[in-house]
Amino acid sequence: MSLIPYCLTRPVLFRMDPEEAHELTLSGLARTQNTPLDRLYRQPFVAQPITLAGLQFPNRVGLAAGLDKNARCIDGLGAMGFGFVEVGTVTPKAQPGNPKPRMFRLPEANALINRLGFNNDGLDAFIANVKRSKFRQQGRLLGLNIGKNAATPIENATDDYLIALAGVYPHADYVTVNISSPNTKNLRALQSDEALDGLLGALVARREELAAEHGRRVPMFLKIAPDLDETQVGVIAATLQKHGMDGVIATNTTLARDAVSGLAHAEEMGGLSGSPVLKGSNRVIHQLRAALGKDFPIIGVGGILSGHDAISKIEAGADVVQIYTGLIYKGPALVTEVASALQQMKR
Repeated sequence: MSLIPYCLTRPVLFRMDPEEAHELTLSGLARTQNTPLDRLYRQPFVAQPITLAGLQFPNRVGLAAGLDKNARCIDGLGAMGFGFVEVGTVTPKAQPGNPKPRMFRLPEANALINRLGFNNDGLDAFIANVKRSKFRQQGRLLGLNIGKNAATPIENATDDYLIALAGVYPHADYVTVNISSPNTKNLRALQSDEALDGLLGALVARREELAAEHGRRVPMFLKIAPDLDETQVGVIAATLQKHGMDGVIATNTTLARDAVSGLAHAEEMGGLSGSPVLKGSNRVIHQLRAALGKDFPIIGVGGILSGHDAISKIEAGADVVQIYTGLIYKGPALVTEVASALQQMKR
């Protein structure tokens, strides 16, 4: 159990600008990870091994990409009890992201809106941070999430993904291809039938070359949006299976605002995350499971703020789950709560 209850820390952080609070937290984690001070946030590890995509996940709770874009705090975040941690999204070149302010809290809805725009220090810095981490040496799994630079024309997006894939490949337990952020212009167009087919075809071919080069086949997952109808989900499912992708992560943030209408900041541009995404994310997971069959790996993410929320993801068809916004609202104890709830499920 962490030494300082999050209920004492949260009011201080929530009086700050959301992005400033985020950066302060990450800086603190970076300084204290792998030191005795990690007891400030360390949580007991709840074991529940499950094998997916040829990988043994130590438990069913992971950290979603986006919180640690530069892979600075892998070990600190891992100390909170995650069985797997996903960092990024990283792009080939460093980029500042969108203008500030670009992150907004909606506490009445346990939600956030962000339009960060893949702000990150670039592939070289990201890999250097990954190589310094000790998380994988502890038997946990590390996912590396890749995207395209904002300045890269959408017709050349595949080039960026291929560069990023080659860079992260030797250091990843799995690689996530992020085509679903709403904050990079035209990125979600890559979810369409023809564009997705071309992108995945190129990535899978390159993965086979990298597997031969490194003597190891690294699974690839695709991260998709919740703002898809059943036909679009069906097309994505068929394309995943056609190209032999190893899994899917459902879902990213939403552009919908119905659940937060009338709240302060509700009309800000960007992706909405937190409790309002739970229902839409679960709908997409359910549709994916129906389209993909019982054995295709699905990571469920979106709106988990309790053990009950996590159970709803599994009941919808997910195999394991990830959290992000819930960690901001509930603190590290949420990881233990979710892991314990899933451990107690009969499935």
